[in-house]
Amino acid sequence: MWIARTGAQWRHLPEEYGKWNSVFRCYRRWATTGVFDAMLETLAGAVERDGRADMIDSTVIRAHHCAVGIKKGLARPRRLADRAAALPPNSTPAAMPEVARSPSS
Repeated sequence: MWIARTGAQWRHLPEEYGKWNSVFRCYRRWATTGVFDAMLETLAGAVERDGRADMIDSTVIRAHHCAVGIKKGLARPRRLADRAAALPPNSTPAAMPEVARSPSS
């Protein structure tokens, strides 16, 4: 649950939960043998009997700080106008020179 709540990598699991590799192996074993499916079926049966349920809202799950996507050392993303000013000038001229036509054409 700590991994799902924080979005952290397994290697960042606090030591109070045990060695991360052992916890991961146990999690994978439960996932492949259907323990989580059985738990959900049991909870669904309890809801049908009691007629009420407590829900977990996924908006409380936060991304890990490494998943933000901002480059290290960049305090804030630049505005679009700042980016345009920082770009080199365009390689094509703004207008093509007009060709003078001879009066005979």
